Amino acid sequence: MSLSDFSRYPLTFGPSPVHELNRLTAHLGGATIWAKREDVNSGLAYGGNKTRKLEYLIPDAIAQGADTLVSIGGYQSNHTRQVAAVAAKLGMQAVLVQENWVDWPDSVNDRVGNIMLSRIMGAEVRLDPAGFGIGFKSSWERALDDVRERGGTPYAIPAGASDHRLGGLGFANWAAEVEQQERELGVFFDTIVVCSVTGSTHAGMIAGFAGQDRPRRVIGIDASAKIQETRDQVARIARNTAELIGLERELRDDEITVLEGWAGDLYGIPVESTMEAIRLTGRLEGVIIDPVYEGKSMAGLIDLVTSGDIPASSNVLYAHLGGQPAINAYSALFRD
Repeated sequence: MSLSDFSRYPLTFGPSPVHELNRLTAHLGGATIWAKREDVNSGLAYGGNKTRKLEYLIPDAIAQGADTLVSIGGYQSNHTRQVAAVAAKLGMQAVLVQENWVDWPDSVNDRVGNIMLSRIMGAEVRLDPAGFGIGFKSSWERALDDVRERGGTPYAIPAGASDHRLGGLGFANWAAEVEQQERELGVFFDTIVVCSVTGSTHAGMIAGFAGQDRPRRVIGIDASAKIQETRDQVARIARNTAELIGLERELRDDEITVLEGWAGDLYGIPVESTMEAIRLTGRLEGVIIDPVYEGKSMAGLIDLVTSGDIPASSNVLYAHLGGQPAINAYSALFRD
């Protein structure tokens, strides 16, 4: 099979836009930096990278006769907000298990940003005290059982839509989009920088680019602070996705790169480099990034460019995954 053989339910405006970050490029004095903007990819509740993944899961949900999307994430999960939006768009119900993934003292952490948007869109939000973990959780299994017991037909969507057979397809398609946009722009992005946590965004890119005929680095910046779990999951999803879309070769280990050094000690807790990256990107480009994902991947990009690890001759494509609504839960950080 190839990627085009899989059903896709359009939830985005089309290819997400690509543009150059001229002032950031000049400030860093190295590689030319561009951004591809998943944060403006859809009209559904601010969009984001998970909306692109859900385009491939929804046909499967419809085929199974599902009436309720059941998923899981942290209190400020971008993913669960996007599941709620897609459910509303399709006339389905959404049941969202929201765990306390981030030990963050903001008093309205469970009432603003992503979780507030999910409630506005009619999702059933279940707060759970469990901490961060990218594996399967018993609370999610209970939610699926509860839907069945009340006569519904649930469709199970794991955290980040990642550990799902079809979870990597959305970003395999993203890689195809990039190749087309390169032709239109007359530029080749030899380096891609993306945040990695639950893994299928980065993994889908790896699988998609592996089928193209030009070598490039696809660099994942870990934001999970559980580097080995993330590396293992990215590798597994990338290899499964490559097989699914008919790559017809094994992915090499050197095609799977997840770097540590910018996550800090805990998922969701910003460190100084996160804050510097958020302020720099905002003040130079008017582009808003968040403290959980993009702040950490941009911090990685900044250091890799300024150190010369990414050479000055490179064209870098930064994947903006669309985590901004969570910034409302970090209001104490931005008082100056």
